[in-house]
Amino acid sequence: MDFPEIDVRQRLTVSWGYGVGEIYVPEGSGFVGQSIIDSGLENKDINVLTLYRGAKVIPNPRRDRVLEPGDKLLCFGKLESMRGMIPARTRRKRRPVVQELDTQVND
Repeated sequence: MDFPEIDVRQRLTVSWGYGVGEIYVPEGSGFVGQSIIDSGLENKDINVLTLYRGAKVIPNPRRDRVLEPGDKLLCFGKLESMRGMIPARTRRKRRPVVQELDTQVND
């Protein structure tokens, strides 16, 4: 098998609208207590690449792995689906940069 030098970001961006994102599982989430397969992520075209649980890193987690509060999932899939999973109140809103204009006119 050949492993050529590649730009991982380039390889993971194989199709428009797909990419890598991180999903956080907070306390009280509907994902808590569900396995990865039962979470419905695959139905949303999202694949879990790595599970971060505290200091533990679980690459390529089994589909029957049960999710716990505080888990972070590194995923590859449809970016729109991943963005849609972020509650509206926690999304970062970009505030426009407002500059003061000089009101003096130089004659």
